[in-house]
Amino acid sequence: MDALSPEEIERYKRHILLPEIGGMGQQRLKTAKVLVIGAGGLGAPVLYYLAAAGIGTLGIIDDDVVSLSNLQRQVIHDTGTIGELKTESARRSISRLNPHVRTLHFEERFSRLWAHDHLTSFDLVIDGSDNFDTRYAAADAAEAAKVPLVTGAVGRFDGSVTVLKPYAEGPDGTLLPRYRDLFPAPPPEGLVPSCAETGIIGALTGVIGTTMAMEAIKIITGAGEPLIGRLLLYDALAARFDTIRYKRRQAA
Repeated sequence: MDALSPEEIERYKRHILLPEIGGMGQQRLKTAKVLVIGAGGLGAPVLYYLAAAGIGTLGIIDDDVVSLSNLQRQVIHDTGTIGELKTESARRSISRLNPHVRTLHFEERFSRLWAHDHLTSFDLVIDGSDNFDTRYAAADAAEAAKVPLVTGAVGRFDGSVTVLKPYAEGPDGTLLPRYRDLFPAPPPEGLVPSCAETGIIGALTGVIGTTMAMEAIKIITGAGEPLIGRLLLYDALAARFDTIRYKRRQAA
């Protein structure tokens, strides 16, 4: 495992002081390779906080460009990057924040084919996409590759986060739940409107995105209890968090 340099020890001192993280946990963060799907509302805080935490390699996959309407919530971008690829804009922001982080960027849309060729190169996947096709593709691909997945979603004033390891067994010896145990099938096309149609409060993506980053740090370092088999729900207007437990569905 790569040793931390004196500069890294100073940079991550507040992590290292935590018994749950310590020097060993920080070294695990340094050697980790994390793929983030989407450099938008959720991906922006995920990428920023994982870069600040010292993740060694961050992969970014997104085929979109920065637009003015993104900046109300996609804080990794700025006015000067309008029109640029989001992957490139995010890469430069990460480099300014933490030059120790290596970035890999893929200017394309996440797909099962792409996942088949690349996913096993990563230790963890974080899905910050904004559409159901990508969410289901990411969940199926991560399960097939046996890579943990942190997935989140937002809408108007509410959001959710969960962690998936459906290839692993729980304490009782049964397989942990899949994404499809929680959401068996995507809703019919057009039933759930996009944020472009209904609007979204910008700070909400920060709450959910930083929660996703926290789950990733827990998984990598072994600190705490990840949200496996639990769906964390956040209602911003009521300032309330709730948790729903779910299990693997039994075959008929």
